[in-house]
Amino acid sequence: MFTEQFSEILGMTAAVLTTAAFIPQAFKVYRTGNTSSISLTMFIILNLGLLCWLSYGIILNKFPIIFANGFTMIFAVYILVKKMRSE
Repeated sequence: MFTEQFSEILGMTAAVLTTAAFIPQAFKVYRTGNTSSISLTMFIILNLGLLCWLSYGIILNKFPIIFANGFTMIFAVYILVKKMRSE
C-alpha cells in the first residue's frame, strides 16, 4: 500500500518533529542553567532508550532512525550532563 519513498518521507518527518521537540528544552537549559524541574531518572532512561534506537537504526541501516536518535541524543545528553552537574 505504501511506497518505500512514502515510508522514508514519513520516517524523516517523524525524525525532524521528535528531534525538534528537544531543542526548546536544551536552549532553555543552556540559557538559564536551571535543571531543577527535570527528572534525572527520566533523562537517564531516555538516553538509554535513544542509544538503543540509534543502535537499532545502525543495525537496520535506516537513516531516519539513525538521524532522529543520533541528533536527539546530542540534546538529551547535553541536558543530562547539565542535570548531573547540578545535583
